[in-house]
Amino acid sequence: MLTDPVELNAVDQPEDAEGDRLQALLSRIHACTICRDQPRGRPLPHPPRPVVRARATARIAICGQAPGTRVHASGVPFSDPSGVRLRAWLGLTPEEFYDEGRIAIAPMGFCFPGQTPDGSDLPPRKECAPAWRAALFAELPKVELVLAVGRPAQIWHLGREAGPSLGAAVADWRRLIARPGLPVVAPLPHPSWRNNVWLKRNPWFEAETAPELRRMVRALLDA
Repeated sequence: MLTDPVELNAVDQPEDAEGDRLQALLSRIHACTICRDQPRGRPLPHPPRPVVRARATARIAICGQAPGTRVHASGVPFSDPSGVRLRAWLGLTPEEFYDEGRIAIAPMGFCFPGQTPDGSDLPPRKECAPAWRAALFAELPKVELVLAVGRPAQIWHLGREAGPSLGAAVADWRRLIARPGLPVVAPLPHPSWRNNVWLKRNPWFEAETAPELRRMVRALLDA
């Protein structure tokens, strides 16, 4: 996924061309209304508000599921208790976490999908990833680490190697992060309180996996 730096500085490829293309793409994403106007199934029940942050210089991509109610209201990804837990797992300050020049935040669905009758968030919309995801990552050539937070991101970024379940993927983290090539894809459970039971049953994640994630993230940020 990394691009030869010689190519980036070629005469017919201005140094800032990547950033310009990415910003143009982000403008189109932020104006997107396909989940309301051309839905696959029921249309989005509220006005779209895509939430995504990225710059062409980012070396880490955090890929969650979709914004929740608080993020939909704020427009800021992970501006909720899930974000507090995720930043603790990764050893990041809020300033580092939201430095989009180093960390891109690109959920599988950019808009809040709504809730089920019992108050749970619906899965990411089906329209979003096919429309935008490949194009977005094509404009993030420097990303070396993808943090796949939750099952939809694991399936997209790991394909068949995501295994049969979220638990299986996260338990297989050592093999998955050791695969050759870039970007490295590290599977994480979602940091929502709804996963508290899973975390209690699998204490190895916070005892063994999280410290290695912090090491990987810090190495890229400090490089």
